[in-house]
Amino acid sequence: MFPKVRDQHKVGQPLTPNGLGVLYVLFATVYLFFIYFLNNPDVSAPTSAPLILAACILFGGFMGLLDDWMDLKWRYKAFMPLIAALPLIYFARETGARTSIFLPFVGTIQFGSVYFYVIIPLIVMVVTNVVNQLGGLNGLETICPAIVIVGLMVLSPSWILMAGPLLFWLILAYFNFTGKIFVGNSGSFAIGLTIASFAIVSDLKLSLLVSIIPYIFNAALILLTVFITKKRASMNFDGQKLCSDHRKSLATLITYHRPLIERQVVIIIAGIFLLFMVLGILGQRY
Repeated sequence: MFPKVRDQHKVGQPLTPNGLGVLYVLFATVYLFFIYFLNNPDVSAPTSAPLILAACILFGGFMGLLDDWMDLKWRYKAFMPLIAALPLIYFARETGARTSIFLPFVGTIQFGSVYFYVIIPLIVMVVTNVVNQLGGLNGLETICPAIVIVGLMVLSPSWILMAGPLLFWLILAYFNFTGKIFVGNSGSFAIGLTIASFAIVSDLKLSLLVSIIPYIFNAALILLTVFITKKRASMNFDGQKLCSDHRKSLATLITYHRPLIERQVVIIIAGIFLLFMVLGILGQRY
């Protein structure tokens, strides 16, 4: 039913079903529609958080499928998420969202209308792309986004919006971590847009910024390497452990002259995300 790709970090490189992130897109959309109708919506209301989130997740899934079919170049993938920023801009304007951001050691910065037309598109574009760039190991592209979403849910009064999607994503994460499936681009783009849109809808900009620092660090290493050396990050697999002779991504930095099994690398990176998730919660609350 789903196309299969080789798991390059397993003995014999077994074929593994890919693209199961589309199931997350379908489930999350149905769940959010259900939440919308369950709350007896006011049809005269200009907008609704569940519908906005559903629209963003649907676009993320469509973008991922398009990438799988056409192998989009990075210059297109970098800016396509800006389309998903349009409903979020409308939602923020109609609900009178707070246009200021508090930064530690800096204070509160008031952006005014710039927040709607510059900051929101930047958040959507950056978060979606940096989430998509962290992958390649079983569980890495599913566990880390789940940790970020949990942190946002702890702080959000609208946590129920993510309860169903997170539970379904965790099921996919289990099978991904055990090497049974890959979520593919449809999953990574959809979950990236989930994180960005939920943070904007819940007005948790500081927590989001702190929580995605490992994503940003990984993306910065990858992009600097590509621009300077024109080479991509990779790891050597000897049949049991992964090791790298360069530091061109977060995973290769951890395995730099340090052989580790795949699950150890994933658990270490997940621990880093957990640390920053806690810091994001503390920063937002205090």
